[in-house]
Amino acid sequence: MRKLPVVAIAYDFDGTLSPGNMQEHSFIPNIGMTPRKFWKLAEQLSKKNEADSVLTYMNLMLEKAREAKVSVQRQDFKNHGKSIRLFNGVDKWFSHINSYGKKLGLKIEHYIISSGLREMIEGTSIAGEFKKIYASSFNYNASGVAEWPALAINFTTKTQYLFRINKGTLDIFDEERINEFVPMENRPVPFKRIIFIGDGNTDIPCFSLVKSLGGHSIAVYKPRSKGAKEKAEKLVKDGRVNFIVPADYSKDSQIMQVVKAILDKIAGDCKLEHIVKTSCKSVAPEIGNEVSHTKAE
Repeated sequence: MRKLPVVAIAYDFDGTLSPGNMQEHSFIPNIGMTPRKFWKLAEQLSKKNEADSVLTYMNLMLEKAREAKVSVQRQDFKNHGKSIRLFNGVDKWFSHINSYGKKLGLKIEHYIISSGLREMIEGTSIAGEFKKIYASSFNYNASGVAEWPALAINFTTKTQYLFRINKGTLDIFDEERINEFVPMENRPVPFKRIIFIGDGNTDIPCFSLVKSLGGHSIAVYKPRSKGAKEKAEKLVKDGRVNFIVPADYSKDSQIMQVVKAILDKIAGDCKLEHIVKTSCKSVAPEIGNEVSHTKAE
């Protein structure tokens, strides 16, 4: 039985599957700050110390939580994740796409690649839909309390995880296999079968990489926001993405139509490749016989 071709759909999280930043839904209010004040302070500290912006905001979370005597155990972050609001239709999106892919003879795998917090994403209702969640995370002591950032994923390092999906080397700690040379044709998920969905400037490296290697990049924008749509349109003009659509994942939405059309194309390409491979195998012996016959003459 022929193995089903795998299609990977990788998503940013904040602004892509959920409006705003995940820390703003309950964590930042709990430490007695407004989102604007928190992010402004994080930006100032990053500039002052010439520090990575993701490491800076993560450290600031722990610092302000200690000052406010707010618990920062792993389960606390998961509980904050439960309060995260999702865009319209996200909760049913995965079952629709998986079912459609199955009808086409494709296996759909979903991934998160985010600068947000893995622990919060793990607390959302959709956490179980993803084969792997690549996101920033904390290191926890023996008592389960977050002590320092263990992994920070910023806009440039995001591309690493696309190559992990492409090569089938999913473990973050595996630094040896990810750097091994693997011919493109031998990689389990070719880039032409990768779809990346993001929302803005921090996703540009992933948008560009996937698009340049034959995959499909989709930029979503907040529905009914003229400013957000204009930023997305610039991504098209600059050649960063293939499509822009509102962040509405309901059954008859634009993104549903676009992704289904992409899956149609991928399925057609896979069938054609299979036909070519099998037809070449069937004529190969005849070619060999013709060569042998010519030599004998």
